[in-house]
Amino acid sequence: MNVFLWVIVPYLCLAVFVVGHVWRYRYDKFGWTTRSSQLYEDRLLRLGSPLFHFGMLGVVGGHVVGLLVPRSWTDAVGVDDHLYHYLAVGGGLAAGIAAVVGMVILIYRRRTVGPVFSATTVMDKVMYAFLAAAILLGMWNTIAGSIFTLGGEYNYREGVSVWYRSFLAFQPDADLMAAAPIGFQLHALVAFALFALWPFTRLVHVFSAPLGYLTRPYVVYRSRDDRPLGNAAPRRGWDQVPR
Repeated sequence: MNVFLWVIVPYLCLAVFVVGHVWRYRYDKFGWTTRSSQLYEDRLLRLGSPLFHFGMLGVVGGHVVGLLVPRSWTDAVGVDDHLYHYLAVGGGLAAGIAAVVGMVILIYRRRTVGPVFSATTVMDKVMYAFLAAAILLGMWNTIAGSIFTLGGEYNYREGVSVWYRSFLAFQPDADLMAAAPIGFQLHALVAFALFALWPFTRLVHVFSAPLGYLTRPYVVYRSRDDRPLGNAAPRRGWDQVPR
């Protein structure tokens, strides 16, 4: 069972994630979109969308540091365990709360605004459920593991993080995850299920950031009219297009 849960299932979800995105991009390019609903309502969207997206950036950044950066690296730059956990708890809870509040606003908007609700698909609802479960479980692990240290504090950097890096190196140690608290195990399973669902939801827009806008040349607009002489006002209207 340990091998099934912490070796087979993660790699299966990863394979669906990769193959699903390739398939979606090749056969459903017109569906590769967030199906933006800003035209239907923008008051709640202006509040909920920044909260959710910036909160998720903080959540993802915290996971990158917590899972990919070994403890020896942070010790080498002078970040001891006390300071690390202080930053992890403070930053993680702040980012998680922002993401949850933003998600609540977006779900409320999606449920109460008629046109937005009509544009909501079944996969959208499933995605929101798994995403909310993953965020809430992660926040609970932060609180229970770092604040309510019942039965001793679990150091995920010596368990879950090591397993994750071994998983990425294709040498997973299932015993490390099997020894983790149930909250961390549920969080990992829900997260991998979300990765498997990812290619078939609107989350694909994460890989469509318009980075080209940062380097594209300026668009220069020039008038077709001759420059007016003296103080003469420019003539209004459009020029007749010759046939």
